[in-house]
Amino acid sequence: MKKLFDELSYKISKQTTRQYSTSFSLGILALSPNIRNSVYAIYGYVRLADEIVDSFHGYDRSTLLKRFREQTDQALTEKISLNPILQCFQQTVHRYNIDVQLINQFLKSMEMDLQKIDYDSELYKEYILGSAEVVGLMCLHIFVNGDKELFSTLKPFAMKLGSAFQKVNFLRDMKDDYHVLGRCYFPNVDISYFDNIVKNQIEKEIYDEFKEALEGIKKLPTSSKFGVYLAYRYYISLFKKIKKTSANKIINQRIRISNGRKFSLMMSSYVQYKMSLL
Repeated sequence: MKKLFDELSYKISKQTTRQYSTSFSLGILALSPNIRNSVYAIYGYVRLADEIVDSFHGYDRSTLLKRFREQTDQALTEKISLNPILQCFQQTVHRYNIDVQLINQFLKSMEMDLQKIDYDSELYKEYILGSAEVVGLMCLHIFVNGDKELFSTLKPFAMKLGSAFQKVNFLRDMKDDYHVLGRCYFPNVDISYFDNIVKNQIEKEIYDEFKEALEGIKKLPTSSKFGVYLAYRYYISLFKKIKKTSANKIINQRIRISNGRKFSLMMSSYVQYKMSLL
């Protein structure tokens, strides 16, 4: 029965999420049960593409990503794929009428990761749009469940949240991005001269985006509000830890928050949510 394959497909995307991200796994668990699988499907898909460009060294990553794009197009057209992650992704795209342009923009940013790019402001914005903001919009399609007016209202907030998450990731991952992958996404920044002044400027951008995004989180449907707020709290906690860390340490070590701290944040966030403080 095809139903068994569909169930397996979602389980694989769920396991992929758990394997790669404790934060997002806990955040998704805080969503309404009827939308969790669809969000797992989005995460599984973007994770797979990200792994191609970031981890598959020694292989022809350009060919692999091109094939992944072709398989994505084929899955969306035929509404079936033998790749379980693509299978549940295409189902989710069709179920919620997710704009294919969002997927194309995402894959374009993944292609950018295969090149050596000196990022200026425009390329920086384009990369964040594709790698983070459109992923937030894919999820927003699920959260609003076809309500076009609500989607339009929440779209700018979802983009700000995705952008803030990505910029925190850039700071968190500077060590590996620079020393292992040879990348620096921040525009016109020479890592050799990365100091607290530059770091503070980036943090000001992130702070402003988080502040704006929170207003949008408050307007989300009940089915998704707590889960998105929880992910927001995790990233705010990580952001605060990064702010307390010097620019020199940021370049030479990956900043993390412990799983114990994440569970503590989950409990305090739930109390705030139940007390209608959000």
